[in-house]
Amino acid sequence: MITQHFVKIKSIQHVTHDVLQIVTEKPKNYNFVPGQATEVAINKKGWENEKRPFTFTCLPDNDYIEFTIKTYPSHKSVTNELLKLKKNDELILHNVFGAIAYKGEGVFIAGGAGVTPFISIFRYLQTNNEIGDNKLIFANKTKDDIILAQEFKKILGKNFINILSDEKIDEYAHGHITEGFLKANCGNLNKYFYLCGPPPMMDAMETILANLDFDKKLIIKEEF
Repeated sequence: MITQHFVKIKSIQHVTHDVLQIVTEKPKNYNFVPGQATEVAINKKGWENEKRPFTFTCLPDNDYIEFTIKTYPSHKSVTNELLKLKKNDELILHNVFGAIAYKGEGVFIAGGAGVTPFISIFRYLQTNNEIGDNKLIFANKTKDDIILAQEFKKILGKNFINILSDEKIDEYAHGHITEGFLKANCGNLNKYFYLCGPPPMMDAMETILANLDFDKKLIIKEEF
């Protein structure tokens, strides 16, 4: 059964040049697991049925809902419309879904906005003192594209590994994630690999892991 929840925006702000953090009211008895998502529409004429999937980036027991959303102003679509919203405007939330859930220690590989399912997972692990030796390999075009860079650095320290494809900066790896890059940064590969990113990156990662004779059962993934 499809359920709709109308929620007011409590705050809306930029966390990077093209990423919004939107905090809303939380519907009663609305539960999710870190890594899950819902479809969101804007309660505005002409936009009520334009649903898009967005991941929860808050914790399940927070008394609010938070989304961290990459916007595409040139697309004239839902994310562009989100840029026009303000406090007390309304969103429509739907049922909860999602394929990514934490199974155990491992390597998280994200491309751009693909990091969003991991935000709630890392916040949850930190709250429970269970960060352990989890690693995040985060691929972006430029340094300014890195979502929540300071928070990830604080949570993960040296296990927060960045690689930039379009910008060369000291202290950041340059290029794309390769087999050699994974070997150099992951150590023992007999662990969970959590993947989320655009389809070309996901295909590349799965090809690399297959070449490394990696157990497919240890791959947890979600495309966007």
